[in-house]
Amino acid sequence: MRAMRLVQTTTALAFAVLALPSLGQPGPVVQVDFSNPGLSPSHWTLVLHPDGSGHFRSERGKTSAATPQTAKSSGLDAPDQDLDVHLSAQFTGRVFQAARSGKWFKGDCESHRKVAFQGWKKLVYTGPEGQASCEFNYSADKETQQLGDSIVAVADTILEGARLEMLLQHDRLGLDKEMEYVAEAQADGRLQEIGAIRGVLARLADDPAVMERVRKRARALLEKTEQ
Repeated sequence: MRAMRLVQTTTALAFAVLALPSLGQPGPVVQVDFSNPGLSPSHWTLVLHPDGSGHFRSERGKTSAATPQTAKSSGLDAPDQDLDVHLSAQFTGRVFQAARSGKWFKGDCESHRKVAFQGWKKLVYTGPEGQASCEFNYSADKETQQLGDSIVAVADTILEGARLEMLLQHDRLGLDKEMEYVAEAQADGRLQEIGAIRGVLARLADDPAVMERVRKRARALLEKTEQ
């Protein structure tokens, strides 16, 4: 009996020792900070981990829904967001692959060309390779620019989910036009990672109090998240 207890104790200690290196050593993480005072929200942050889990936080700033801006939806101003999110393995893998490619470690990825202001995007990677960052309005590196566009499209998706939540609570008739936009924007890439708002889409799909056209579009979008 004593021998068995000794073996159990030794085994437990071995597992504890193996676990020690991971304690206090967080895994790789990518943080994206976006700012554009001409938009609402004027600033948002997305923190992403390799397993697709993350956190999104937005601040509207001084711009209101009535302020002229490039409309991405019906113009409804989404409230400030502070929520956990989960993105697909495919998208997350693309982000971390780009971060580890070495381009961000060069520091300057801004093209310095005279192009329209799209908002500052600061990408920061922290991992076993070290820390790297890349800040740009427009990047001359095609992969970096496309990744920045995709991350902005993901943020727009999360914010669109907040707008749908507002309409579901306060203006169910307004859902028709908003869902028309969501379907079109998801199809052409303006909105990406639609699975990030799966929760509100599921509620819309199952709510008999909203228009059938809204429910149909919600079901179609949910099917795309399962592909």
